[in-house]
Amino acid sequence: MPDLQLLIFLVILLALIFDFINGFHDTANAIATSVSTRAIHPQHAIIMAAVLNFFGAMYSTGVAKTIGSDIVKSASHVDEHILIAALFGAIVWNIITWKFAMPSSSSHALIGGVIGAVIMSSSGVDGLNFEGIGKIILSLILSPVVGMVSGCIIMLFLFRFFGHFRPTSINGKFKKMQILSAATMAFSHGSNDAQKSMGIITLALLSSGYIDVFEVPTYVKVLAATAMACGTAVGGWRIIKTIGGKIFKLQPISGFSADLNSSIIIFGATLLHLPVSTTHVVSGSIMGVGAAKRINAVRWGVAQQMVAAWILTIPCTAIMGALTYKFIILFV
Repeated sequence: MPDLQLLIFLVILLALIFDFINGFHDTANAIATSVSTRAIHPQHAIIMAAVLNFFGAMYSTGVAKTIGSDIVKSASHVDEHILIAALFGAIVWNIITWKFAMPSSSSHALIGGVIGAVIMSSSGVDGLNFEGIGKIILSLILSPVVGMVSGCIIMLFLFRFFGHFRPTSINGKFKKMQILSAATMAFSHGSNDAQKSMGIITLALLSSGYIDVFEVPTYVKVLAATAMACGTAVGGWRIIKTIGGKIFKLQPISGFSADLNSSIIIFGATLLHLPVSTTHVVSGSIMGVGAAKRINAVRWGVAQQMVAAWILTIPCTAIMGALTYKFIILFV
């Protein structure tokens, strides 16, 4: 039992580290646009994002249940070793992409790590719930596409109604509105992203017999929400620069459009219990907003690099998860 307790503790610790890294890795999703347009001071933006990430994470547990029940067929197909390997692979990938200032999906990283570790375990491919994985991956793929299209539509709509105003007048008004859109973005980010580690921790507790049904305990919600809020408070300046300025030169009106669009899509996914990549959604929204102004206003070269990182995330973290699991079984 002491060994089991130690492994459970390690799963929880790694899940919270993953949440913490997710917080500073994905801080850019909530505040990059408002910081880049100078609508809000960076330190104030981070404090606001940290607080609202916490409350967003406490909102519901639907996405956690999807993560915990849709990747594997049942809790019997996973153990602490699998979850440790999956979390380790996802954490390493997040640190690598953060180091190179490359926005990538923490959701993809975690899912890839779980898939790789399960395949390498005794359950093998039979332990995977391909229908559930398909649903998750479909939501991850469609969400940035929807973000791009709807971001373009919202921006065109705003151009139609405010295009005749003087730019200085419009930018002044939308700078204030950006604070509100950044706040909704931070809340929606917490409502979706923090639940992924909640799902992993709850799955570990269920598979080891500490709980009887897949219901996220209150203390798990508080721990995950706190870890993400603390990570957000640290900030992620490398990726803020990429999201906020390298895809498209944002103005307050376009920053507001991107944030509003992203928060609607992400919170909508939370209500549907679907995990989405907030990084993908925000980046897609910014591309759509930029394209509404002018197709060549978007730096498509940077966008291509980001897409390449997104495509590589699941296979790379699956390999990391598989190798880490093999190492744990052989040497630990």
